[in-house]
Amino acid sequence: MTISEYIDDAAVPHADEKIDPRLQGVPETLLWTLWNRACEARRPDAVLHDPMAQRLVEAIDYPFEDRLGPAHPLFSQVQGLRSLTFDRAVQDYVAHHPYATVVALGEGLETGFWRSDNGTLQWLSVELPEVAELRERLLPTHPRHHIVSGSVTDLSWLERVRDRDKGCIVTAQGLMMYLRPGDVRAVIAACAEQLPGGAMVLDSLPRWVTKATRQGKLKVGQLTIPAMHWSMAGDERDKLYSAHPGIADVRALTMPPGRGRMGALIERQHRIPLFRSISPAVTEVRFT
Repeated sequence: MTISEYIDDAAVPHADEKIDPRLQGVPETLLWTLWNRACEARRPDAVLHDPMAQRLVEAIDYPFEDRLGPAHPLFSQVQGLRSLTFDRAVQDYVAHHPYATVVALGEGLETGFWRSDNGTLQWLSVELPEVAELRERLLPTHPRHHIVSGSVTDLSWLERVRDRDKGCIVTAQGLMMYLRPGDVRAVIAACAEQLPGGAMVLDSLPRWVTKATRQGKLKVGQLTIPAMHWSMAGDERDKLYSAHPGIADVRALTMPPGRGRMGALIERQHRIPLFRSISPAVTEVRFT
């Protein structure tokens, strides 16, 4: 079975009535990323194959378009390419560690497990209680997919990572910017300390974006983006080395080519100094 067939086969459980997500604050932003992935996935020239995202939107009682605005080709493509960048990093690591554990911190309603599963990996999704409950209600069950309810800053989720000698890659997509700088360093340091030979993939935003959120100036439709506290532009990656001596390598991950001229610009933005200083950045951290 191909990955595409696997995703299509892993249907979202049917519900007699749509599920009210009842999310506020930072957790509500997962509905925006879901909406963008679903809008992208329904395009015939989509950059990301994610039919589960479309089914999730249909299963949730939430005014997506009224609250978040109509489908935007730029936002949907960027979200699709960002998810694809994380998928490829996971798939590359798992190609060398087929029995590895993938720990997805704050992934919301991402469906990365079904897009990247090789048939042997283990997947832990660490979520706040209200999001953990939503994942359990909406997503298919699987014996190698587990949900841990709690804050990522608690760090007790690390105790759930078994067979560490088989490898572990941690993802933090759309998460770190909402944490305090000290918490970001603590999470990275704990992973470097406890997951030797492992890796972490995270994304970050430049300072001007996070500052605008703290001033309440960034909105998506009717949704005001919650305050972000941690920032890191692409040219500031080297500061991550200071988080722990067990960090062996820090490198940029560039998004794959997208659709049309805008897709080409997204793929090349990190090679152009001006754009690099103002663009979102995806970074991979490797541990000794």
